[in-house]
Amino acid sequence: MEIEISSSIHLMYVSEIQQEMYDSAQRRGTGIAKRSIEYLSKKISEGNAVVATENGEWVGFCYIETWSHGQFVANSGLIVSPKFRERGAATLIKNRVFQLSRDKYPTAKVFGLTTGLAVMKINSDLGYKPVIYSELTQDEEFWNGCKNCVNYEILMKKERKNCLCTAMLFVPDNNKVNGVVSDQPENQYRNEQESNLSV
Repeated sequence: MEIEISSSIHLMYVSEIQQEMYDSAQRRGTGIAKRSIEYLSKKISEGNAVVATENGEWVGFCYIETWSHGQFVANSGLIVSPKFRERGAATLIKNRVFQLSRDKYPTAKVFGLTTGLAVMKINSDLGYKPVIYSELTQDEEFWNGCKNCVNYEILMKKERKNCLCTAMLFVPDNNKVNGVVSDQPENQYRNEQESNLSV
């Protein structure tokens, strides 16, 4: 399996990726924000995504988004093709997209919203901590992305203070939350050799 920063050569997979995002959300009954082919294509072309492939087939995908003028970064749309699940691909992809986020936006806080226990575990291993929603970006455009989620009504009834998703946040050492310097470790992938990303 190869895990690469995206480029235009990966556009051939965008339709399959989008369809699997939709199908997966339907099967689980939880929300993955629906994204258009155009939106995903732009992320891929600009190198703001990670694509895993094996023998010419797409294995998995994840992209980065920035909010609040680059103060926050989200790793979004993590998806693994059903054929390649249960092989650790999600962890490797998440590690690589986290590295991409930190390389491009070293001072940004990295956050995510998820209902998946596996993703929570991966995030925790990378140094994310569970937080309340007010610690996340308050960028309206981000929260508008939740409108496609089946749980959007719950989010709005709770005045965007909580929902069924768990909010998780990684704060770089040079950042502070509520005046307290983050004690989170530098992401562990830096201690691993790049060769571990290709298996």
